[in-house]
Amino acid sequence: MKKLIRNSTAEFLIFTSQSGEDSIEARVEDNSIWQTQKLIAELFGKSVSTVNEHIKNIYAESELEESDTLRKFGNSEFSTKPTNFYNLDLIISVGYRVNSVRATQFRQWATKVLKIPDFHAEPLNLINCFAYSG
Repeated sequence: MKKLIRNSTAEFLIFTSQSGEDSIEARVEDNSIWQTQKLIAELFGKSVSTVNEHIKNIYAESELEESDTLRKFGNSEFSTKPTNFYNLDLIISVGYRVNSVRATQFRQWATKVLKIPDFHAEPLNLINCFAYSG
């Protein structure tokens, strides 16, 4: 189940598990999903420090470019410091690096989806299919 939240500056999707007990939030902008390190950590069941380490390595190894995958968005009216958000490409790269049950489910799911003939990856469909498919 997903829920779309709009405020004056951004749209957010909230993906909820079938049981309704867990949910993950994602910002929607420029035809991509954007998440903070904290949300990526929740998605894969890892700590923020682990996700941060993988992100640093992804950039250091030039797997992805920071300028293409990182955006600073104002987080709320209460925060004056912009928050780092990472796009779907980076979320996928982290998913292939982390070691957790949820990350394994992600890799199995991604491998299946990417093998579908004529599959066209739309960011919203990708994250919606995975967010709580398991």
